[in-house]
Amino acid sequence: MTPTIMVIINTITKPFKKRSEGGSPGSNGVSVMASPFQDDDLAADDRLVIVIGEDAPPRLDKALAAAVPEQAALSRSRLMKMICEGDVLSGGVAVTDPKTKVKEGDSFTLLLAPPVDVATLPEDIPLTVVWEDGDLIVIDKPAGMVVHPAPGTPSGTLVNALLAHCGDTLSGIGGERRPGIVHRIDKDTTGLLVVAKSDRAHHGLAAQFEAHTVNRHYLALVHGVPSAYDPRLRGLRGVSFEAGNILKIATHLARHKTDRQRQTVVWDQGRHAVTRARVVEDFAGAASLVECWLETGRTHQIRVHMAYAGHGLIGDQTYGGKRKLPPKLFGEATAELGNSFPRQALHAASLGFEHPVTGEQLEFQSPLPADFTGLITALRG
Repeated sequence: MTPTIMVIINTITKPFKKRSEGGSPGSNGVSVMASPFQDDDLAADDRLVIVIGEDAPPRLDKALAAAVPEQAALSRSRLMKMICEGDVLSGGVAVTDPKTKVKEGDSFTLLLAPPVDVATLPEDIPLTVVWEDGDLIVIDKPAGMVVHPAPGTPSGTLVNALLAHCGDTLSGIGGERRPGIVHRIDKDTTGLLVVAKSDRAHHGLAAQFEAHTVNRHYLALVHGVPSAYDPRLRGLRGVSFEAGNILKIATHLARHKTDRQRQTVVWDQGRHAVTRARVVEDFAGAASLVECWLETGRTHQIRVHMAYAGHGLIGDQTYGGKRKLPPKLFGEATAELGNSFPRQALHAASLGFEHPVTGEQLEFQSPLPADFTGLITALRG
């Protein structure tokens, strides 16, 4: 029979910051029976026994979410799925109602099934890997690649490519052998993206994105030059300027009422979104290279916010509007190059975060792609 890991959790403390010796309760209210909980144990064993501690939430799903050790990397949604699928036992009997009442001392066995392969097929698509270890991978995504399969794009995506590249090194996300997507960049946006290869990394990265502690900076080519001296911007709701001529845009974003593929600025609904931007280079007052960074990470956020501010991205067919580069200012060839640019001129240039397993602070930079640098060179004349 497979060995059992026995863990008693006091839910009012943070488990496994310290361990007491000999299996007796320590000062943090955590005691370990049979053997200390280690990542290697979890990989080898297929079950985890949790004994509910004092002051636990009264519902099974919430009590388990509060009690499982951090090293198990079992998200609330994963636990909910395990309950509903009969993978949580009490006295050898499956408990399938997440609302089941629990109390201190109740014991539950969690059946940790090995990761299963998902329907999405691996595809041998070349990837630019910036950094990789057993828990995560950082990719420099090219233009034209969709991150995740969808009804209109079932193949040729980053996920398809990662399934082939990572193979058996994927230890499983939510019980499935798949890469853990914690953020996305649009199909025609280039640049850096981090993806989890393990449940513990997925859990940790998702928490950092939720807490807005991930450092993400983008470079964009926009129409016009945002300026604190522009009275139009000064009077625009949600727009302000911080020291150093840094443009701040704070609105809510929601799906457009009639075009569900687009996002739009709203005020009484949707999700809070904050973008900051500063001008890096001014091209004759008609265009500029701007650095944008995100406090939040909503769909199309930079594109929507810059368009709202009247400085839509060059090449953005969805939000860029009708604004064109003037041939009289740049010449026919340069104006045509910019006005026919085949995608939004947006690049995820830098990415920084804390490694969710080792705690190491990681920072990555991505050079601008050739089409982007070619347009900048042309705009400089």
